[in-house]
Amino acid sequence: MVYDVAIVGGGITGCAIARELTRYHLQVILLEKEAEVGFGVSKANSGIIHGGHHGKPNTLKGKLEWTGNQLWDTLHEELGFGFQRNGELTVALQEDQLPTLAELKWQGETKGVPGLELWEQEKLQKEEPHLSPDIIAGLYAPTTGVINPYEACFNLIENACLNGLELVTDCPVTGLSQDKDYWTIQTPKGEYASRFILNAAGLFADEIAKMAGVGDFTIRPRKGEEYLLDKRLQGYVKRVIFPCPTPVSKGILVIPTFDGTLMVGPTAEMIDDKHDLTTSSAGSSQVFNSVTQVVPGISARDCIAEFAGLRPVADGEDFIIGPTAKRGFFNVAGIQSPGLTAAPAIATLILDILHEEGLNLSPKDNFTPSIEKPIHFASLPTEAQMELAKRDSSYSHLICRCEFVTEGEILDAISRGARTLDGLKFRTRAGMGRCQGGFCSGRCMELLSQKLDIPVSEVTKRGGNSWIVRERDEVFSSDV
Repeated sequence: MVYDVAIVGGGITGCAIARELTRYHLQVILLEKEAEVGFGVSKANSGIIHGGHHGKPNTLKGKLEWTGNQLWDTLHEELGFGFQRNGELTVALQEDQLPTLAELKWQGETKGVPGLELWEQEKLQKEEPHLSPDIIAGLYAPTTGVINPYEACFNLIENACLNGLELVTDCPVTGLSQDKDYWTIQTPKGEYASRFILNAAGLFADEIAKMAGVGDFTIRPRKGEEYLLDKRLQGYVKRVIFPCPTPVSKGILVIPTFDGTLMVGPTAEMIDDKHDLTTSSAGSSQVFNSVTQVVPGISARDCIAEFAGLRPVADGEDFIIGPTAKRGFFNVAGIQSPGLTAAPAIATLILDILHEEGLNLSPKDNFTPSIEKPIHFASLPTEAQMELAKRDSSYSHLICRCEFVTEGEILDAISRGARTLDGLKFRTRAGMGRCQGGFCSGRCMELLSQKLDIPVSEVTKRGGNSWIVRERDEVFSSDV
């Protein structure tokens, strides 16, 4: 079989493109090297839908940031992932930072971003009383939001599969070759043929491009350490808090996540190892020293989890999107911040480019834009919880005490494609609370084992060799 389009990479960009392509009469396949989509760059994302004013108007990032921002409301309504527009404040501690706020406001207004306001100290203290009194001004942007990026990946791909996408996970691309009419993609699971290839491979997009013979750019990782805080701080700040940005980073932020916890970070360190996800005491010190200047009440003692993510930074810092010297091979590379925000706009841009390059886009009459929304038991009113538990007893069995996640939600997540502990965690929040899975991991593993019909020893944290327990070979001797 020759596919019309093969997407390499199942991050937020690949998933958004896949869903858009399934609106049309096309044979589309997505190849993802991890056990589940969203397990690469996207899972360690800060989860911010940027307001539209951060990116410079003359860059591809800047143009797609605001366009993408406006598409998330419809996606949220159709697919039901966690998303809300809580706004942001970019704050200045010194007089010499005020021109930066003015420039950001101008950038946003140039692109048509509404509602940007410069707030003085009195207004800031009234709206966000836990901000440092040393802050002298701030730029308010109501268009900024927070999102669960991994949940968005899962729901986008579930909808794409509902509409005909073929998804192959645990499937790294090992080679590419071009015939007259199509490309052949080599993988450990066999070969796949496609007329067009979209290289959305994140950190490894330069290596995929090199396989295709168009390796004219390099991806370097920029590591960002993030720290998740205890829910006792829920509501401590209402909006995303940015410091004044630098040329390479939007700074170390205070982020009220969609689920209520605060997250602080990230750092911004250029490294060479694309697999280095370590956190450090130096990173922790940098993050908390920075955020306490802006929100003094935050303490490292409230940290319940820490992780690192890698931004795929291309030469020149901008996105690389479009055709290459090899017909049928397209790059969607260097998708760092604000890549999450821009993802739906990148998807529509890629469809326009593919159409210009000869791909026939004939819309389906039966495209289904929605999926059945997952149930989040903890967010339901008490009466609704009681009624649901009465109707289905699995919702009366609590699996994760910290986040109030039920067996019914775990079973639903497995039916939707969860194959790992992280797959369950990102879909349901089981294991994201104060004890970080100390109570619920065992029961989650049992349910995965039962429903996937595999031994508990084959259940992994995130696929590959990330196993939790192993079978023990017992040797008995008559002498013992």
